[in-house]
Amino acid sequence: MNRLIMLAFFVSSLIFATSSQARMINFTTEMTNYSGDGAYLVLYLTDANGRYEDTLWVAGEKSKYYKHLRGWARSGANNGSRYDGLTGASRGNGETFTITVDVADNLIDTGYLLRMDTAVEDMRENRDDVVVPLSSEGAGKAVSGRGYVKSFTYTFN
Repeated sequence: MNRLIMLAFFVSSLIFATSSQARMINFTTEMTNYSGDGAYLVLYLTDANGRYEDTLWVAGEKSKYYKHLRGWARSGANNGSRYDGLTGASRGNGETFTITVDVADNLIDTGYLLRMDTAVEDMRENRDDVVVPLSSEGAGKAVSGRGYVKSFTYTFN
């Protein structure tokens, strides 16, 4: 009986420890009204010095176009083999969308930056269309992008 109780305690402590190590974050992006094809976007994390940490999400399914997401591509995240983010369809002009991603707690309020690169076929590429600190203070505050992103906001669940 004692072994059963100890096993139950051990399993429940593992579940609690795992669930408290990450946080779900909603990222809402509103695209500008540009004329052109769907935009490829990538949302990724870097440390305070700009070194790549993690890919959170990629929009656009044809990997041959990922080289146009310049900051991310040059970071080594997309080295031709695989990347660690989620993918989805490219995004259209004027579209507003929200993605939800699980982010490790140790990346929040510790100097990491959220970066979004954007590109549209036969149009401009925008390295660092959005760059914001991943912080509790920045949550819920909309920022303007520098290219195809009209506004970007993140909130913690």
